[in-house]
Amino acid sequence: MKKIITNLWYDTDALAAAEFYCSLFDDSEIISTSYFGEAGPREAGMVLEVHFRLADQEFVALNGGPGYTYTHAMSLYVNCDDQAEIDRLWEGLLADGGSEIECGWLKDRWGVHWQIIPTVLPELISAPDRDAANRAMKAMLGMKKIDIAALHSAYDGK
Repeated sequence: MKKIITNLWYDTDALAAAEFYCSLFDDSEIISTSYFGEAGPREAGMVLEVHFRLADQEFVALNGGPGYTYTHAMSLYVNCDDQAEIDRLWEGLLADGGSEIECGWLKDRWGVHWQIIPTVLPELISAPDRDAANRAMKAMLGMKKIDIAALHSAYDGK
């Protein structure tokens, strides 16, 4: 077990969320599942926690109840190698009730915020050619889902 693990809070859908996320990312798996017992505080036999891994990052999904919701203050940042990966994750995470935000951000159906970002973005917006970098940044600020070709086009001044 890793020393630091991100905990994600759900009302009752911890297992469904973990299974869904594992279906979207290669090299992912459910590691373990624990259940509430007679001591509560929720119904005995209900999923308490799901320990899972997405790529090389471990998470715990907790069925903690309806008391808390997510904000932009915490998001999961996903480095994507190409447009196909961005498109696949974007559509997958929006399925069944997610919503687009802006600049590569979205919120999935459980309210978890994600940043689906091409690995080339930091390189373009921090390039030594500040005019080109600013054009790429301006283009990115006008996007919801990041379009790598449009970023390159803006960077190149086209």
